[in-house]
Amino acid sequence: MVQPTASGPSGIGAEVAALVRDAVVIYDGDAHASALLTGYAQRLREPLRVAIAGMVKAGKSTLLNAIIGEEIAPTDTGECTRIITWYRYGDTPGITLYPADPAAGKPRALPVRRSAGRLQFDLGGFRAEDVARLVVDWPARSLRGLTLIDTPGIASLSTDVSARASSFLLPEDKPSEADAAVYLMRHLHASDLNFLEAFRDSASGQSGTVNALAVLSRADEVGAGRIDSLLSAASIAERYRQDPGLRTLALGVVPIAGLLAQSARTLRQREFAMLRDIARLDRTARERLLLSADRFVRAGGTGGTGGTDGERAELLDRFGLFGIRLAAALIRGGVADPTELARELARRSGLDDLLQLLAGQFTARAEHLKARTALIGVEKLLRERPRPGIEPLEAALERIQSNAHEFRELRLLADARTAGLGLAPADAQEAERLIGGQGVGPARRLGLDEDATGAELRERALESLHRWRALAANPLTGRSAAGVCQVVQRSCEAMLAQLQPAPAGSQQAATGRPGLPVPAGSN
Repeated sequence: MVQPTASGPSGIGAEVAALVRDAVVIYDGDAHASALLTGYAQRLREPLRVAIAGMVKAGKSTLLNAIIGEEIAPTDTGECTRIITWYRYGDTPGITLYPADPAAGKPRALPVRRSAGRLQFDLGGFRAEDVARLVVDWPARSLRGLTLIDTPGIASLSTDVSARASSFLLPEDKPSEADAAVYLMRHLHASDLNFLEAFRDSASGQSGTVNALAVLSRADEVGAGRIDSLLSAASIAERYRQDPGLRTLALGVVPIAGLLAQSARTLRQREFAMLRDIARLDRTARERLLLSADRFVRAGGTGGTGGTDGERAELLDRFGLFGIRLAAALIRGGVADPTELARELARRSGLDDLLQLLAGQFTARAEHLKARTALIGVEKLLRERPRPGIEPLEAALERIQSNAHEFRELRLLADARTAGLGLAPADAQEAERLIGGQGVGPARRLGLDEDATGAELRERALESLHRWRALAANPLTGRSAAGVCQVVQRSCEAMLAQLQPAPAGSQQAATGRPGLPVPAGSN
């Protein structure tokens, strides 16, 4: 089982946890219902579950390694890439295998072995199709707030592999095992839209909640590895971002050079020295060396050409020609040490943008997304397995769903991406931003820089509140649009309540910054 967070649910999560506890009492004696409810209660205590999904060879495992910051997930085409693998935080490394057939026995620990940094999964005689899932515990800081789930390729040539991924992400009889998804695609196809549509319905009980991010993967290949490839990929991602079909299903589209992102997060001193040697070559020699992968590996010589054939082959495997060209250009441009190079490569790979989106849209909404998943499960249970005494549960469920402002924001965000809000275009764009369409931090909602002071944030929030309050009260505003304005007005009021000045003498009062929790990676 995935380890719970230390603090457990609070706020809306606590309300939903209480509802689940009451449901456990009502359904005492029903083994199936009790198992479902126990699972929902556990999910409320866990970190948010984010699935990494996409077609075969989209670069899922490579991106997962980049997010974690370590090369632990296998990225080859071995049988372990056909198994759903969970990566969660643990104080000590561990791997647990869960058999697909309960008759095969209890979950069992596997040996933790690494080769060239990556984990080697010894299944102990099990075939991939006999394994329900692998769970990897790993002491990575990035896993404290997210549990990442690596899934097999969708639309695989193997129908068994494809069915395994679909049944996990898109179950027919319960909410998805994942609270949110990062979906990788190399081009926008109808199959991508079909998956995202199905995931939205499965994960959110047909509520229309948008809880997926789209990634234009292997972005460095868009321009055939040219140094300006990422600029071309950014243009394509922007076009996809405006696509009417995709906009309704994904909170954003980010171009990612996954291999570069992974290698940047794990850059080694020896690799930096080789890249520096390449950067110091004269232009003609450098261009000749980087003309093709084969020429790079077989250039011959040492030292000034970046090491031996074997060392260059390893460097090519880690960075690709695009990454080597970009690193050499950055070093020639003044980057002088490995830390600075790693930071700049990660930024240019698109990883920083993705991490900010993960923090602003998923981590910051984790409590609400998990609560929503549990509510969907309880609602489905009450509808399909009614029994005497469930009336108080139904009333509590309806009350939570109707009164929780966070859920109203999620529903309104989905409306903004689908049917529209019934407002003028400029007002609709502002409304979407204020309800968290670009991130839930106050600066993101208010359209200010991340280093804005508390006074600046309060002033902008107050201006927004007055404007939307007046718009809601305007007799020319239709009934539906007025309802939208009231939700936006409530979001402004909630921000002002959070942004109240701190007592004199506190750190917030001394710095002028608001005392709000900021999700990791959102700065």
